[in-house]
Amino acid sequence: MSSQPHIVLPWVVRRTRLPLLSLRCVDCGSESATTGKGRFRVNANGKQLHVWLLVRCVSCNRTIKLAVHERAPVSSFDPAELDRYHANDPALVAATLLDPLFARRNRFALDWAGAWRLDAPPASPVEAWPVRVEVVFEDPVPVRPERLIAQGLGLSRNEVLRRIKCDIPLRRTTSAGFTFTVMAGD
Repeated sequence: MSSQPHIVLPWVVRRTRLPLLSLRCVDCGSESATTGKGRFRVNANGKQLHVWLLVRCVSCNRTIKLAVHERAPVSSFDPAELDRYHANDPALVAATLLDPLFARRNRFALDWAGAWRLDAPPASPVEAWPVRVEVVFEDPVPVRPERLIAQGLGLSRNEVLRRIKCDIPLRRTTSAGFTFTVMAGD
């Protein structure tokens, strides 16, 4: 039997909804907020603009403003971008929310639980071992490869550690694509 994989399977990790925000509410103390329908607030103060992403507490429904731009000169905005803020463009909401600098500046983390799915073809026939799998992330969903592989193959995590040869560490969280090879079971 050849040591080269016989089959190459594509796996895709897709976002099913925007993740929740781990952000403490000043009213109720809850640690979870959502973007809801995704709205921006644009406020003009003279020749300067303030742009906020509005999120709401999951528990008490309080609206929280997260600064996107503060005291930015109107002339610094591309008119098309400004129109997208006014129109509450869903793609712009997602891009803003998934920006790590925006999260750091507004002191929140993303909670991806239940916000993604793995699209994988059915497992290959038993006689076609070893199998090579290429994992692609459409969005930067942080997940540990061992958990993703266990879910996709229906194996225990110990079995994954024993049978998988991966190009990255299995116990380190990643949000970038990777490949792995599934070796035949004993």
